[in-house]
Amino acid sequence: MALVTVALAATAANAQQVGDGRQTAVVLSLDGIVGPATADYLIRGLAAAREQEATVVVLRIDTPGGLDASMRDIIHAILASPVPVIAYVAPNGSRAASAGTYILYASHVAAMAPATNLGAATPISLGGSPSRPAEPASGKKPAPGGEDAAPPSPPKDAGESKAINDAVAYIRSLAALRGRNADWAEQAVRSAASLSAGEARAQNVIDLIADDLPDLLAKAEGRSVKVGNNEVVLHTKGLRLLEREPDWRTRLLAVITNPNLALMLLMVGVYGLIFEFMSPGSLFPGILGAICLLIGLYALSALPLTYAGVALVLLGSALMVAEIFTPSVGILGVGGAISFVLGALLLVDTDTPAYEVSLPLVAGVAVASLGMTFLIGRLALRSRRAPIVSGVEALIGQRAKVLSWTGAQGYVAAAGERWRATGPTGLAAGDTAVIESAQGVTLRVRADAGAPPPRTPA
Repeated sequence: MALVTVALAATAANAQQVGDGRQTAVVLSLDGIVGPATADYLIRGLAAAREQEATVVVLRIDTPGGLDASMRDIIHAILASPVPVIAYVAPNGSRAASAGTYILYASHVAAMAPATNLGAATPISLGGSPSRPAEPASGKKPAPGGEDAAPPSPPKDAGESKAINDAVAYIRSLAALRGRNADWAEQAVRSAASLSAGEARAQNVIDLIADDLPDLLAKAEGRSVKVGNNEVVLHTKGLRLLEREPDWRTRLLAVITNPNLALMLLMVGVYGLIFEFMSPGSLFPGILGAICLLIGLYALSALPLTYAGVALVLLGSALMVAEIFTPSVGILGVGGAISFVLGALLLVDTDTPAYEVSLPLVAGVAVASLGMTFLIGRLALRSRRAPIVSGVEALIGQRAKVLSWTGAQGYVAAAGERWRATGPTGLAAGDTAVIESAQGVTLRVRADAGAPPPRTPA
């Protein structure tokens, strides 16, 4: 009876939650760099809003941009969402730069708070800088479509031209889908053009300007948006706001997807496993190494990697490990360090400074790895040259006392134990023999030439 009561209560609570969801605006926050953690958080937030049957999702934006792959994942989720998404650049002083501009264009409703801006959506090639922004005429605002803007500088190479043209086509397609200013969107990509909230509203880049969330919901009331293939009229005035903050998973993913940390975790994992292989049974180095290696690989899998960078990092690690087990006077170790540094610098394919690998860190990790490689190799070489002090092999060359002997075999005492032995026929109980070799648990002995002859009775 108690179980039935609990089940009914849970069902009622769930029904109440769904009912409340229909009068709810779920608020998500895009704050900071657009990366794998941000994409994961927003995609899961949109899915939760769909399950709760929320009326709308408000995506509060304040970002300088980020990774192209993560941006596209977010846009795919927005375009596929059955719940209308209102992108809102807020609070005052915020921006929707670079990737944020694309996300704003993809949303069903685009809004900004006063004293905010958007734009500067030019792709930045690796090691380069964006095309020179257009310089507006003195005291004159650019006209809609960017007619008064100065022409952008030409792309430096075919790769940059390809990236810019792809970005232009993408943002123009989003503008056409939402009925917004496609010409200015192209200028934002080609010339890194930017607009304030008032200018964006005047040029049909956004739909409305709102002071805060209640004002936003009030001004979005009655707007008609296209969700999938259907026209939906928004009824947002007075909706209950449900803030969905990033959880521990998002925060952890944001930390480990830093390529510098992921690279360090990868190296700690490799050397942890090396220590475990060199001293089996230690457990701690192996467990720690396996955990760090798996976390590092997971973090790197979430980043846009280059095949050349991955191959060079793996080759460098393999060469440094080979130096430990087959000392080559440092040739393998130095080659591995060079390969590791080059691979780390080429590892992440991004134009976002926050996701670029730090050269000083890579150099430090390479030097530390090289030093550890030589240290471990030296210790391994010393251990191989050291005399064996345990096991059957340690008995070779030692003296043994014959316990009993018949023909060419018998039993001897060595290291406090009784051993089966084979040897010459002249041995007798009480004699001293020298152990020559061992085959399994059988010793091969010979007579001890330096032993005193046995005493004979007078």
